[in-house]
Order: sequence, then structure tokens, then C-alpha cells
Amino acid sequence: MRVLALSPGSLSQQLHRLPALAAAADQLQGKLQVACDPAHQAVWDLLPAIEKVIPFPFDSIPSLADWTNLLGSVREEDFQICLNFAEGLPINLMLSMSHIPIRIAKKGFANTAIANPSRGCWSAQQLECYLHPIGLSLDADAFRVSLPDANLQKMRDLQPTGEGPLLLLAPNGNENDWPAQEWLRLPHAIQSKLSNLRSITLPIETPLIRRAAEVACADVVLSSCPITQLLAVYTGVSLVALGTPADALPNRDNIHCLVSNSAELNALNQQEVLSTLGF
Repeated sequence: MRVLALSPGSLSQQLHRLPALAAAADQLQGKLQVACDPAHQAVWDLLPAIEKVIPFPFDSIPSLADWTNLLGSVREEDFQICLNFAEGLPINLMLSMSHIPIRIAKKGFANTAIANPSRGCWSAQQLECYLHPIGLSLDADAFRVSLPDANLQKMRDLQPTGEGPLLLLAPNGNENDWPAQEWLRLPHAIQSKLSNLRSITLPIETPLIRRAAEVACADVVLSSCPITQLLAVYTGVSLVALGTPADALPNRDNIHCLVSNSAELNALNQQEVLSTLGF
């Protein structure tokens, strides 16, 4: 069984789709190919079921050559299912010229089944609607990424020395983020209560695969970066998320959300963060 996913959108949107596409590949015991912006290929390298990433600039203005290459990929491969997260006339025309018997999307004339998003659950779980038409299920909270041992060991070797817990700080770098001086002051405030604390700060430009390994090797992640927050969710690491609504993340004992949007971050008190971290 071979599954095609058409996946436009941001890096965060790609990450939200990981659990659903992993579940499809696993339950169908099949292979998965994903068409996405070439800048986001690293996301799909996290899934062992990925057979191929098809580069396609959904979010810019694809050239005729881009469309020709995508259509060729779609028609040449023996796909049985298409999970389509894209919209628009050109995509629907392309799919209507394909030989894929099952095509699922929220809307579009080329679809054979409609995905009606689930309500009352976190954002990744809502994508179970793409699996229902083919009799599959999704437990997005249970999804975990698997990283090579060599990558993890490399990150451990670079950690600060000591035996204390490792706190990973990951600001989003935006102007509406929690103020930079607060990120700098926080480790010192914690060390006054826990002297053997170790901490590192991830630069926003850290490549995705390295970021995932850094997160997986931490004991606690404090982050206002949506990408880092999802990586903490997918690696099972304790997370304090800043500026993210609770319904964007799973309801889990080791996940805590402080302030629901970036506009409130500037007013966030250090003691609120310390209390949430257990101090």
C-alpha cells in the first residue's frame, strides 16, 4: 500500500501532520510519500515510513515545470490513497487526472471522501478526520519520534557537565516574546533553589533534526517556540509552553501552558514560570 500526502503550509503545520500520516502508514503497513516545500523536508525525515519527499513550492507560485514534475510523480507511482491538505483548482485538476482511487480532503471536486475535522481535541488529533474514511484511527498523544542513538549521544556529549537536571530554554525570537532579560535571569533564579541545575538555550536558527535531539536529551523544556513545543510533545519530555493555548497541545500531566497568546508574554511574571516549574 502506498500513500501520497499533499502537504502545503508552514513548518509547524508539517509537524502537526506527523502523527496522522505515521498512523496511516503504520496501520496500512504501507509506504508514504509527501509533497511539500523543499525547505520542510527535514520534518519528514523524522518518519521511518517515508519513502520519498517530493519537493513542491505550494506556498509560492509554482512554475509550469513544478506542476509537470508533481503530476509526473503522482501519475507514475502506484498510489492507492491521497491525503490532500492542499486546496485550489490546480490541485483538484491534477488529482482528477491521477489514477489514485481514494482521495481525501476537506473540500474539492477531485475528492472521493470528505474530511470533517474533529472538535474538542488538540490540533494534531483533529486530523483523525483524514483517517476515518479509510477505517483508520489516530492517537496523536501516543505518537513519538525515533531519533538515532548517535544523534542523541552527540547532544549529551555537548551538554553542561554535572549530575543535575537539564533545563532547555527555547525562545521564539519574536519581538512579542518573553523579554530576553527574563530568559537570561531565569536559570540564575532556579539555581538559587537548585544549585546543580544545568541549562542551555537553543538559538532559533537551530536545524530541526538537531533541535529534536537537543529536546529529547533534556529533562524539562521551557519554550515559546511552537516548533520546539511540538518536538517536546513528540519526544515525551516535560514541557512548559509559553504563549500557546492549551487546546493546541495534548492534555498530559507533564505539559503545562502559561498564557494563551504571544500578546500576553511581556506581562508574564518570573514567579509564575518558577511556580509552574515546581519552584
